Amino acid sequence: MARRVKCARLGIETDGLEKPPFPGPEGQRIFDQISAEAWQEWLKFQTMLINEHRLTPFEPEARQFLAKEREKFLFGGGTQLPEGYVPPKV
Repeated sequence: MARRVKCARLGIETDGLEKPPFPGPEGQRIFDQISAEAWQEWLKFQTMLINEHRLTPFEPEARQFLAKEREKFLFGGGTQLPEGYVPPKV
C-alpha cells in the first residue's frame, strides 16, 4: 500500500513519494508534505524553467534559482511562467 500524505500543493490526501527526492532537511520536508503527483508536476515545470531560462543546473546560481522556484511551486508563493513562454502544441 502506498504511503499517504496531505499534500501541501494539492490540498488533498493522496499517495506520497516512495523516498525523499534528495538528502537533507529540504528533501525530507518534500517527502513529508508533497504528493507523488505534485512532485511530477514540479519536475515538468522545472524542465520548462531550465529550458526557457537556458539554465545549467550544476551552476550555483541556477541551483539557487530552481530552489526558490521549487519552494514557491510546491508550498505556495505564486510561480510565474517565463515572459514570452508559449506552451508546446500537443
